[in-house]
Amino acid sequence: MIKVVVADDQSVVREGIVMLLGLLPGIEVIGSARDGEEAVALTARLAPDIVLMDLRMPRCDGVEATRRIRAEHPGTEVVILTTYADDDSLFPALKAGARGYLTKDAGGEEIVKSIEDVLSGQAGLAPSIQRRLLERVTAQSPAPTPGELPDGLTTREGEVLGLVAEGMTNPEISKALHISTATVKTHINNIFGKCGVRDRAQAVRYAYRNGWADPPGRPLP
Repeated sequence: MIKVVVADDQSVVREGIVMLLGLLPGIEVIGSARDGEEAVALTARLAPDIVLMDLRMPRCDGVEATRRIRAEHPGTEVVILTTYADDDSLFPALKAGARGYLTKDAGGEEIVKSIEDVLSGQAGLAPSIQRRLLERVTAQSPAPTPGELPDGLTTREGEVLGLVAEGMTNPEISKALHISTATVKTHINNIFGKCGVRDRAQAVRYAYRNGWADPPGRPLP
């Protein structure tokens, strides 16, 4: 069971999230907090796997609570669950150490996927958040003109990398390329090793920087 603490200052919202998570397989809510200060204290006492953290809270907001939890309790990961998706909310939270970021319109399956992704070492970002992050990275680091495949990637690995950059899941890539999901996983592991990246978000950033994926708003070559 994945042990979760929920932090949200609005009691109705907090109780609703706790109730939703209680219905999901593999999730156990072991505590709930009314603000960031309580979230840090509960993390110290209960050692959850994940803190599902709101951002705008009294006494100690979600960004500061995330920073303290990641510094003091590195075994606990933080997934942001908030109403806000603007840059001023997103980037400070990620810099503080949050590995996941969802908005409160996320469904149960999306929350579970984000939690599982974070615990497996990946970034648990909602698709809209991932696009915003990539758009900012692309604006700061324009991709060069595509040429030969970088870092010894094979043609097939380049195809898989391009589809990852488009936001496709492993089953979707499997269907698009007519290969098994196990083969997709092997290609992705090879890409991670050759490119020196540790998760899909970094792989997408690599693809944009090296011109092997088309940034949003730019035509395909």
